[in-house]
Parts: sequence; C-alpha cells; structure tokens
Amino acid sequence: MHDLLLDPSTEPVLSMVSIWEMQIKLSLGKLQFRTALSELVDDEINRNRIELLPLSLSHIYALSNLPHHHRDPFDRILIAQSMEEDLQILSIDEMFDTYDVKRLW
Repeated sequence: MHDLLLDPSTEPVLSMVSIWEMQIKLSLGKLQFRTALSELVDDEINRNRIELLPLSLSHIYALSNLPHHHRDPFDRILIAQSMEEDLQILSIDEMFDTYDVKRLW
C-alpha cells in the first residue's frame, strides 16, 4: 500500500465526510491532533495532492440501495461515495468487504 501512495499516478481523494467525522470526534474528545484540524487537512491536501470529494445528492440517494451490513452512518456514506465515484477505499474495516467496493489496507 505504501508504494501505491507514493506512486505519482495515484490520485488520492479525501471525502468531506471523513473531515466531518474527525471534527465530531475531536469535539467529543475521541480524537486528538497536535494541530488544528483545518491546518492539518490543508497541509495534507497540499503536500499529498489530495482532491476533496464533496457530499452530493447522488451519494445520499445511493444509500437507499445499500444493504444494512454496516450500521455506522459515516462508513455507509463513504461506501456509497466509493461506489458512485468508482473509487477504491482505504480502510482497515473488514465490514466494507461485504459491499461492492475495492478496499485497500
């Protein structure tokens, strides 16, 4: 996976949903960073050529076609985005394998 991330032909994408989830976890004290989330995200986007993926209506509507294997609403929308945009998804969560997505990790 490390080679994939270093490959210049790889086009990394970060969902706004992931940033939203991180902000919630920061607010609840379930996540901590040494720097502000806004600074961290901006730095990573610039350093790693990351494209931001907005949440669209098509992503939301795609949820109606997803079986309820996974109950986490953030993970479900990430799965829907991955399917709608035909993107590979980077996650350690093996529950993603129950959906028609290509999971890396």
